[in-house]
Amino acid sequence: MDRKRGRAYGQDLRERVLMAADAGAPVGVVSRMLMVSVSYVSKVLGRRKRSGETTARPQRCHVPAKLTAHHAALRERVGACPDATLVELRTWLLETHRVAVSTTLVWETLQALELTLKKRQYMLRSRAVRTLPRRVGRGARSAPR
Repeated sequence: MDRKRGRAYGQDLRERVLMAADAGAPVGVVSRMLMVSVSYVSKVLGRRKRSGETTARPQRCHVPAKLTAHHAALRERVGACPDATLVELRTWLLETHRVAVSTTLVWETLQALELTLKKRQYMLRSRAVRTLPRRVGRGARSAPR
């Protein structure tokens, strides 16, 4: 079952848990049958017993992303300076908006906004040089003396 962390299981799964338990199946059997944890099954059954609730409660403790308020400004900045590096964008955020963030957060925000980014400062390509000495035949010297 493909599931994201922090999200509730679907209502259809809860109903199957409750139907299986009402049919008399023990918690362990229900968990194996529906491929969920024993803890999940017992929590669903316990909530129904205590309060009569059979639906998932709303998720709590969701902290909004730190740069949510600055998405428009970031879009503008990347549009004006498309060659800006992550470090430069980070410095700009600190100086202009007084928001201290990590380079990773800037990268993740740009990725979420589907903006392209430059990862490094422009540098000339390094010269290709031989790193190993040339192979020589038997008895020949590898380097002049």
